[in-house]
Amino acid sequence: MLNEWFPNVKWETMWEATIETLYMTSISVIATFIIGAILGLLLFLTSKSNIWENSVINKIIAAFVNIFRSIPFIILIVLLIPFTTFLVGTMIGENAALPALIIGAAPFYARMVEIGLREIDKGVIEAAKSMGAKTSTIIWKVLLPESMPALVSGITVTAIALVGYTAMAGAIGAGGLGNLAYLEGFQRTRPDVTLAATIIILIIVFIIQFIGDFITSKLDKR
Repeated sequence: MLNEWFPNVKWETMWEATIETLYMTSISVIATFIIGAILGLLLFLTSKSNIWENSVINKIIAAFVNIFRSIPFIILIVLLIPFTTFLVGTMIGENAALPALIIGAAPFYARMVEIGLREIDKGVIEAAKSMGAKTSTIIWKVLLPESMPALVSGITVTAIALVGYTAMAGAIGAGGLGNLAYLEGFQRTRPDVTLAATIIILIIVFIIQFIGDFITSKLDKR
């Protein structure tokens, strides 16, 4: 049945491309979660009337976030080629896509983290301060736990965007399903290969969304 619908698809190659896509997505999601959370926390903590209020640092971080969040991903990949080559030693393959994926997604997630933190009831933070809680305690015991549903929801959206980014990165030789769909499907006029790659990408997206929604519902106590 599959061979009738997808006569040109080499399933072993498709599986290898799927593994490459999952590898790029998982590594970049982990790095994006860590870097984005740090940037988001700094944006929140250095903003007006907050613990580390500092307009200069806040504006510098905000400028960095806004610049890299605004650059279209396909252009960002090209701009980062010298940096990627220096860091990884090549601009081809799944590892070469990671710097652009992380730099492209972390600022986007940072804004989501900041929004999630701003939704926390200020009374909870003030109560922790009045009890003499240290800044580190407020971050780990108040800010992060209270905003966790929003953080998980945000990283779910970001992970789905990263799956799309990997497909774009594949078009310039990063490997994965995007690379396979472009080289084996589009360039060789094999629509069944492109369709099969698209279906697998959709399945990955649906799984990520399901897991993200499930975890968010468990964390949200409202």
